[in-house]
Amino acid sequence: MAEHTRHDAWQAGEAYDAYMGRWSRRIAPLFLDLLDPAPRADWLELGCGTGGLTGAIVDRCDPRHVTALEPSEGFLRTARERISAERATFVAGTAERLATLPAAAFDLAVSGLVLNFVPDRLAALGEMRRVTRPGGAVAFYVWDYPGGGVGFMRAFWTAAAALDKGAGDLTEDRRFPFCTRDGLLDLARAAGLTSPSVAPLEAASVFADFDDYWHPFTLGTGPAPGYCASLPDEARARLRQRLYDTLPREQDGSIRLGLRAWAAVSRAG
Repeated sequence: MAEHTRHDAWQAGEAYDAYMGRWSRRIAPLFLDLLDPAPRADWLELGCGTGGLTGAIVDRCDPRHVTALEPSEGFLRTARERISAERATFVAGTAERLATLPAAAFDLAVSGLVLNFVPDRLAALGEMRRVTRPGGAVAFYVWDYPGGGVGFMRAFWTAAAALDKGAGDLTEDRRFPFCTRDGLLDLARAAGLTSPSVAPLEAASVFADFDDYWHPFTLGTGPAPGYCASLPDEARARLRQRLYDTLPREQDGSIRLGLRAWAAVSRAG
């Protein structure tokens, strides 16, 4: 396992939701508004996680059917428990290998907040294009890591790097430099997608208090929580105190930090 990926633990659905899932659900409707899909469409979703985007598709887009792929069995269990709609099917699978799916079988192929974790992104996008009907949409979105688009994550790593120089090598902005407007345009074009466009999706993460902010980092699911959980007790306590001292507070004690993702929308050939 590469040094910078050693904390990429993605199995526990409930822990993921506490850390990222609840904020992913803020972004999913914005993506669907941008996409503006026709009703009664056939959807493919790659990397559905715990079902944040899947649920939004079912609730907002009147799909004929959604086929949602996810490699993590833990995430699939959570998604199946939360989304019981007959129009959604959850399948174990990886983004780069869709050989069991026929060509031109879907009206839309989408992926939310996962493509940066896919080792071969061009292969994944190529497969999305293959299984999408001519003229159908191939669309995906990722957090704006280089631009500090996940404010609560940026604050965590800034505090961690101030105490541990090695933590700076684990930050998502260094690991995923392509997650920019230009980077996504280049990626879509390299994958042979037609007329790609990229737009920002912006919201806010609001934590009720410091404990609401800190607790998800102790659960071990995701790079930052994995790093936090790996620390000796004393080092973790120092990190907690530094964050407590430096995070901005509203008058009611809540903590409000920005969220921004980039969404790329293209057409299959």
